[in-house]
Amino acid sequence: MPTWQRVLWLLAGIASLVLGFVGIFVPLLPTTPFVLLAAFCFSRGSSRCERWLLNHKLFGPMVRDWRATRAVPLRAKQLASVMMLFGSVTAWFKLPLLWAWLPAASCACVAWWLWRLPTRKP
Repeated sequence: MPTWQRVLWLLAGIASLVLGFVGIFVPLLPTTPFVLLAAFCFSRGSSRCERWLLNHKLFGPMVRDWRATRAVPLRAKQLASVMMLFGSVTAWFKLPLLWAWLPAASCACVAWWLWRLPTRKP
């Protein structure tokens, strides 16, 4: 792969990881999909960053679990759905009416995708 493509994959991975980290603190921004996207990007752009992410104390288990089972724990689905609902309701009251629907529509798409994924057995 040409160097410029590896650099783009690396930058996309870094951006995704930053968004995933911010998602820990911002209810409307989901963490796990961005961390998984970062792992995907790092796998194409930087094996060193991919190794770091796989061995990370907080993010590593979710990436390794996803790669092993391609399933999401029920508790994670429930927590993500509640947090997206909370964020959407908050946004509805805080944003101008013209934009108030956008977070709810985005979260509904993410929730639809999330609940279509297999549920990991405990």
